[in-house]
Amino acid sequence: MAFPLNRHLPALLYLFALISKATADANFTVSKAVYYHNSDTKGTETGACEYGAFGATLNNGDVSASASLYRNGVGCGACYQVRCTNPYYCSTSGVTIVITDSGASDGTDFILSQHAFAGMGQNKDAGATLLNLGYVGIEYRRIPCIYPGKNIIFKITENSHFPYYLEFEIWYQEGNQDIIAVQLCETVNLTCQLLGRTHGAVWAAVSPPSGPLSIRMLFSSGAPHGGDQKWLVSTNIIPQNWTAGATYDSGVQVQL
Repeated sequence: MAFPLNRHLPALLYLFALISKATADANFTVSKAVYYHNSDTKGTETGACEYGAFGATLNNGDVSASASLYRNGVGCGACYQVRCTNPYYCSTSGVTIVITDSGASDGTDFILSQHAFAGMGQNKDAGATLLNLGYVGIEYRRIPCIYPGKNIIFKITENSHFPYYLEFEIWYQEGNQDIIAVQLCETVNLTCQLLGRTHGAVWAAVSPPSGPLSIRMLFSSGAPHGGDQKWLVSTNIIPQNWTAGATYDSGVQVQL
């Protein structure tokens, strides 16, 4: 006995939609997310990446803590697309966040700023509902960071003490690769010193070279066996008499 095709069409379409979604979302990781309750609507100034006030407002406040993605500071500044999975409240695009802190809560991969958490909603009312829920299912994937019109910036931290101790952070790194090594080079004698990551996004040199300085950064795709690696060298020079708290434009940016 034959059955009309249209009788089974809704079920077939539903099955096709499930298959299509599974295929489209294969590169997403399923997890959970909560948000900071003890901060303002944006990020925290006390994040483990040590970005301070910059970290609270980076990416318009769409930032997050993550224990699994922090990676002892290597993950600081990495960007992720995060979207909640409740079809009644959540948008399909979700929100782009930047890792600025380390932390986990109740089996989650992300502790989002309130601004980012609400940003996963389809609209303002849906975002408010998500905040009321406080704990939602999500899926996420790493994506390139994009900062239109900005070069990589070196921020000399306030802990630096000229000329004996130089400590700095790297801001506005585009792309989706990790900085795994940094060299500080004296530009006159062309000598370089390999630096250590002290904590978070902070690199430091004890007894740094004197004279004008250039910074070299080694980028890695993070693929198995180290992946592709490439050095990027700043074209602008950090002045000989650098000062704590100052920011210096590198003159270069990751080519996307």
